[in-house]
Amino acid sequence: MAKRSTSSIPAFKRKRKGRGFFGWLIRIVIGLILFSILWVLAYRFVPPPVTATMLGDLFAGRGINKDWMSLDEMDRDMVRAAIGAEDGKFCQHHGFDWDAIQDAAKRNASGGRIRGGSTISQQAAKNAFLWQGGGYARKAAEAYFTFLIENLWGKRRIMEVYLNVAETGIGTYGVNAGSERYFGHDASAMTATEAARIAAVLPLPKKRGAVAPKGFTRRPGNTIAARVNAVARDGLDACVYKGTTPPPAKAPPKVTKKPQALPGEEYESTKPLPPLDNVVQELPPSEPLVANQPAPAPAEPANSVQPPPEPTTPSNSLQ
Repeated sequence: MAKRSTSSIPAFKRKRKGRGFFGWLIRIVIGLILFSILWVLAYRFVPPPVTATMLGDLFAGRGINKDWMSLDEMDRDMVRAAIGAEDGKFCQHHGFDWDAIQDAAKRNASGGRIRGGSTISQQAAKNAFLWQGGGYARKAAEAYFTFLIENLWGKRRIMEVYLNVAETGIGTYGVNAGSERYFGHDASAMTATEAARIAAVLPLPKKRGAVAPKGFTRRPGNTIAARVNAVARDGLDACVYKGTTPPPAKAPPKVTKKPQALPGEEYESTKPLPPLDNVVQELPPSEPLVANQPAPAPAEPANSVQPPPEPTTPSNSLQ
């Protein structure tokens, strides 16, 4: 026979186990975890419709210009340029490049310009799910989402989302929209120089433009263009195309139309910016990635006046 409760408190007023503050807190945390997992899984199959950065541009009246392109169509040099510029160990790490993070922490502790050690995976997580700016809360959330996308997406999807949601100019998102803006054609066929200049814009999209002379990306662009060949030579983009057929190399189309003014151009910087040195890249010793590698010296014009040669003393002259 069941034992009756001797409590004088009515049953509907009694506190049930798990219904206190900590019980609800645990439920909220579990709910947020489940929601984040479902959110990440959804973006594995569908393009992110909008991001926090896009909404910021929209509310500021600058609009949103984006044009999704899958990696099946995108020029492979664009992938190689992103790896060469941002994350030389993309196919080797599992979301975090601890060597780059430690190196950045040492350099930042010594003073000077603050430099980051973020990988492409971390940037993809931040761009797709979070907001721009620093702060420990956002960094912690970035690490959590980086862990999720590394395990639920894989390298190919991470690269695809990154190249399609990264900011490539004021109100411009994705390398395809950036290529159309700067070069007048889509990203299915790009030269190594074009891909490198888009990659040079990615760290500071609101201050750099990919078209010279208005944009001051020529020097880092030339450095990244040299890295494209190194990435191809050493297969540093192999994980992106594992199990798939890479798109064939195509020459970009000839563009004859004149460039048009685009929304957001009035906000962009017209001052030279420091070189692209936010991360330290690594390649085999035969061709190291040096962030501050100087650009090659410009060639002398064909019609330049050369000084007359110095007169030479004949070998049989008297001394």
